[in-house]
Amino acid sequence: MINEETTSSSPSPEPQQNPDDEQKSKPSKHYTLLLIINYLFLFVGSLSSTLISKFYFVHRGSSRWVSTWVQSAGFPLLILPIYLPFFLFKSTRRRPFSGFTTALFLSSTVVGVFIGVNNFLFSWGTSYLPVSTSSLLLSSQLIFNLILSVIIVKQKITFTNLNCVMLLTLSSVLLALSSSHDKPDGSTRREYWIGFFSTLGAGLLFALYLPVMETIYRKVSCYAMVMEIQLIVEIAATVFATVGMAADGGFRDLRVESTAVFDKGPAAYWLTIVGNIVLWQFSFLGTAGMVFLTTSLTGGICMTALLAANVIGGVVVYGDEFGGVKVVSTVLCVWGFCSYLYGMYAENRKQNRRNESSVAMNQIVVNGSS
Repeated sequence: MINEETTSSSPSPEPQQNPDDEQKSKPSKHYTLLLIINYLFLFVGSLSSTLISKFYFVHRGSSRWVSTWVQSAGFPLLILPIYLPFFLFKSTRRRPFSGFTTALFLSSTVVGVFIGVNNFLFSWGTSYLPVSTSSLLLSSQLIFNLILSVIIVKQKITFTNLNCVMLLTLSSVLLALSSSHDKPDGSTRREYWIGFFSTLGAGLLFALYLPVMETIYRKVSCYAMVMEIQLIVEIAATVFATVGMAADGGFRDLRVESTAVFDKGPAAYWLTIVGNIVLWQFSFLGTAGMVFLTTSLTGGICMTALLAANVIGGVVVYGDEFGGVKVVSTVLCVWGFCSYLYGMYAENRKQNRRNESSVAMNQIVVNGSS
């Protein structure tokens, strides 16, 4: 199982280890490098995609289906890292999609449709809410993530993760209590609350997505399969969004918005669309990698902590209000994440001491018997 291999602190080396499997071992260089790369993907993708999605709506883009479609339409970008290592670089012996069962394909497809719905709700929220508000609201997914992780993947509740979840959830509650004073210019109270609850719905769905994906990743053997699953998920999400666009005239909106509606001109419009397509892939692949390499709860906590950067980005780029409540909410968000990191650090130190004691005892036994 993936978690047992990725979280083991003292894996015993095996002869003739497959290079593709080595990345799952926490002490390995492959593991550390993949973890850093995926967190960078998550950081860049989360911050940039949120800001550029808001840019689309700020400058008179109005199609929620277009905004939904671009979140998954970049799936062809995943084809290169999936196929080039085997067919061109000859850097792996594993053929793409080998070991990919029918059950894995079907579960990935269902999750893809699920993500398509999540993307649609996110688009509604982004169209009506300031970036800083939607980012803080999305942090509410963490408490749902903890509960669902306990139910689905039997996540152990500790003081560290419970304290972090409570602080981040309190951050969202404080924001909700002051939300009526944060409507963007030109938006009605009704539109604001539609965006508010759409964003909460997106957070809840994503909280379910994370432990479900952790369960699926327990059936895969290497990071390459994570990218393959992500490709299927994104294709299914794109099909969902494409059907919605076709039914709602979204493809016509692309043409009309680019020439007659978007106030920055056609070139800026298409750059915005392409930027959305590329940057959302960074965000989703980073999320998938973090869940595979750690746990769904750790992935959710890392994502929620990055929302503080989104809040600051919204203030800097779009001039969102940053009053006292948002300051307190952001501080709680950062505080919760830092407390979780410290808890992980302290637990790892304890585990290392136990491992060192175990090795020492084994060495004493071996010396005594010889």
